[in-house]
Amino acid sequence: MIIRDFVFDFGGVVFDWNPAAMVRSHFRGDWQGFESPDALGRAIFSHGDWLAFDRGERTLPEVVEQTAQRLAIAQQAMHALLAPIGEQLQPIPSTVALLDALRLRRQAGEGIRMLYLSNMPAPFARTLEQRHAFMQWFDGGLFSADVLLLKPQAEIYQLLAQRYQLQPGTTLFIDDHGPNVQAAASLGWRALHLNNPAELSTHLDRL
Repeated sequence: MIIRDFVFDFGGVVFDWNPAAMVRSHFRGDWQGFESPDALGRAIFSHGDWLAFDRGERTLPEVVEQTAQRLAIAQQAMHALLAPIGEQLQPIPSTVALLDALRLRRQAGEGIRMLYLSNMPAPFARTLEQRHAFMQWFDGGLFSADVLLLKPQAEIYQLLAQRYQLQPGTTLFIDDHGPNVQAAASLGWRALHLNNPAELSTHLDRL
């Protein structure tokens, strides 16, 4: 069956997302009592405080204050880590090239659409919209904080499907996080668990 709608996750698919590397660069060897930058990154970005920020239930100042207090890290240091993330997220060149190729196919009349479904705090989402011209190539999408829902909740996939009239059999969802991929597949979507963004074009050729 032909794919008509391509639904992209952002972090790890369209934009580089490496929390451990961010922590390593920011704290420079002082892991604030944790055994590694990976452990500190998990304590910051996998905790309910951050997920509430992703879901639009916390503001940036709130998540900075709460995370700093919880981890006994100076609030100024936590703000300096978290506040610039929107500006620091870098597009993955191979994915941008793929988006451009899909855009050209759409312009040629192939009847395809490019959408996004991303767990993203509101201030970072607005920064990405303003900073990157290729955001205009998308036909639409949802950021988690804008709809107060979070992948892998079924409701956020269902909302995207309703809003854009998606048909499961002709929709391909691409994400780097296994539970998010499984949630899409459980709704009948075609789903791709992407471990290496450089291989995305190869995967799509096979499909």
